[in-house]
Amino acid sequence: MGFYCEKPLSLCVRDGQAMVAAVRRHQRILQTGSMQRSNPLNQFVSETVLAGRIGTVQQVTAYIAPNNFFGPGPGWQPMPVPAGFDYPRWLGPAPDAPYHHDRCLYRFRFICDYSGGQITNFGAHSNDLAQWGLGADATGPVEIEPVRAEWPATGSLFNTALVSEFRCRYASGAVLTCKTTDREQGVGVRFAGSDGMIEAVGYPWTARSEPASLVTDKFPTGRFAIDETTAHVRNFLDCVKSRQEPAAPVEIGHRSATVCHLGNIALRLGRTIKWDPEHEDIVGDDEARGMLERPQSDFRF
Repeated sequence: MGFYCEKPLSLCVRDGQAMVAAVRRHQRILQTGSMQRSNPLNQFVSETVLAGRIGTVQQVTAYIAPNNFFGPGPGWQPMPVPAGFDYPRWLGPAPDAPYHHDRCLYRFRFICDYSGGQITNFGAHSNDLAQWGLGADATGPVEIEPVRAEWPATGSLFNTALVSEFRCRYASGAVLTCKTTDREQGVGVRFAGSDGMIEAVGYPWTARSEPASLVTDKFPTGRFAIDETTAHVRNFLDCVKSRQEPAAPVEIGHRSATVCHLGNIALRLGRTIKWDPEHEDIVGDDEARGMLERPQSDFRF
């Protein structure tokens, strides 16, 4: 049996840890929906960095898009639940909340009861690429520093950051900056090392480098035509049959989502937090540590 779970893999760090434990305990295959891992162009970029072809990695930038939807502001009014829609079941373990159509479908991403905004939406892709290239798939940063955040007006339906930027420092000395870009489809990563630079941005995925030959010798146009979603699902189905690890197993999805969750915690608190990637815990800050999990209501099934 296998499971395909869309990114971000979890709502909070503790849920991700529980998912990793459950998958391994029951010996299941789980593929995280980080389909950029099944794109040969992105694989090449990560392998180039890991092979030391840009020297020692110093700065990494993970790009996330600005909000692409805006909900009602302060004073918004509940709406009648549509006929045939089991709204309590849709809420699941989330807190009780009055219905509004902007609370559901794609736009749930901008309400913190259900998501982490664009940091977990696009950041689950971009920070995943950053972790991949840093060789940090099984670990993470040691410090997360908030840089800036802009929030909706108090009382708005949407309450995740409109614009955000935070820095992650790794034990290797590399610094990852996750920041909002002005591109509507902003997603991607840029690695800057002592001997060069290489980046991959979507959509469609395009790579470039300094020196340019790093990319053009392999991909003359900087692109590779592939339906990465189909390739990713194909990889998942193949692994269900073979019992091999998929391109984005549960541990990788969890670690990449953790970077996003820690960024949100630092931004909401407005202070730097220390992270122990080995024990997966926040150090020396009980308030921040408490935000590694979310209170849950009883399932309404």
